[in-house]
Amino acid sequence: MSQSFEDFKLNPQILNAVADAGFTTPTPIQQKAIAPILSGQDIMGIAQTGTGKTAAFVLPILMKLKYAQGEDARALILAPTRELAMQIEEHIQLFAKYTDLRTIVIYGGLGPKIQKAKLAKGVDILVATPGRFLDLYLARDINTRSLQIMVMDEADKMVDMGFIGSIHRILEVVPRKRQNLLFSATMSDLVHKIAGDFLKFPVIVEASAPATPAQSVNQVLYYVPNNKTKINLLQHLLKNEEFSRLIVFCKTKTTADNIFKFLERRYTLDEIRVIHANKGQNTRINSMNAFKEGGVRALVATDVASRGIDVSNVSHVINFDVPIIIEDYVHRIGRTGRANNIGEAITFCNEAEKYYIQKIEKLIRQQIPIQNIPEGVFIEETPYEERQQIAKDIDNQKRKENPDFKGAFHEKKNAKAIAQKVAKSKKPESNKAGTGKAPKTSSTLKGGFRGNNRKRG
Repeated sequence: MSQSFEDFKLNPQILNAVADAGFTTPTPIQQKAIAPILSGQDIMGIAQTGTGKTAAFVLPILMKLKYAQGEDARALILAPTRELAMQIEEHIQLFAKYTDLRTIVIYGGLGPKIQKAKLAKGVDILVATPGRFLDLYLARDINTRSLQIMVMDEADKMVDMGFIGSIHRILEVVPRKRQNLLFSATMSDLVHKIAGDFLKFPVIVEASAPATPAQSVNQVLYYVPNNKTKINLLQHLLKNEEFSRLIVFCKTKTTADNIFKFLERRYTLDEIRVIHANKGQNTRINSMNAFKEGGVRALVATDVASRGIDVSNVSHVINFDVPIIIEDYVHRIGRTGRANNIGEAITFCNEAEKYYIQKIEKLIRQQIPIQNIPEGVFIEETPYEERQQIAKDIDNQKRKENPDFKGAFHEKKNAKAIAQKVAKSKKPESNKAGTGKAPKTSSTLKGGFRGNNRKRG
């Protein structure tokens, strides 16, 4: 194994940039991947975020391309999100600063005019999201004839976001003779299928077991009955834990906004930001930069920010909701515990979310330690609507496991239908009696309906 970056025989320009960036010893994924990439082999890299995988493919690409040449991209790096694409481009700029290699990043959410103008000036390394790449390729702003190396980063996220069709279309328009590199934190059946279509006799490199959280992350699980109590617990932790930088992850944009509004009433606005898909691109970029630079201490985010965001010294990650895409748990908590620092990953879980916790624990092959809700945290009564939603979610989960399961809601619906049918069947009898009114419902049925219309707790 290489003990230093000099062992890879990188050129002086790259080594100087690596030293400037403070990199001294290659990480395990870098030790395993850089040499075979330099030798021209295809790679299937299995690595969590935060393991140094971006440098593992960027450094050998810079070494292979050496200097600016021609007008068309010789390396294409595909990323599932604009945030990850921008992060990769930042890494390239960091390591290529003593070379004349030209890098351009293209992604959706912004008009293509500026991106087209940059492409027209020439490019060596193109970083792109799949949709924007196809848009500009079809507009004839991208030519793939010079492409030598193609990288697919976060392949599992590509699958989750429905990019399989776009990936296959891209594979149809790039040269067949090329070097291919694929990196993924998890290896599902669909990722294996893409790898089979994309890679030729790949070298498999693995930094750690697939979908295992970094050893430097301490995980904690709280069972919390409802959202109001989750807010109370969050407030308690913010008062009693020492946070340097914190990310609070939520499933939905609405929840993220609600948590942000709650926090901004108690803390200075400059210390907290929220990012999700409804926020403008510039707002998201500015918020992320402020968080990286330390001006913002807390970031409330949906899973749009759970991958590929390289922010040092994140001390805590709080999962306000358990992610439904269970692999996202690994990506969320991978934001902390980086660069030999110890991180804390805290998860709040209600009754319906236990289903996903069980699947997460199976995925990561370990149990998440459970802690009791601390004294002093007020446990709120679950509102009627939330109680009903939790019950419905649990029914849906049971139905997934057993298609024959009908569920409590199904039974209530049937009971109501039967009661209505009984009442309807008695109407003709009352008409025959000449009253013109249906008789009152029997005491048994009244009791059944009364149970469904109790005063909401």
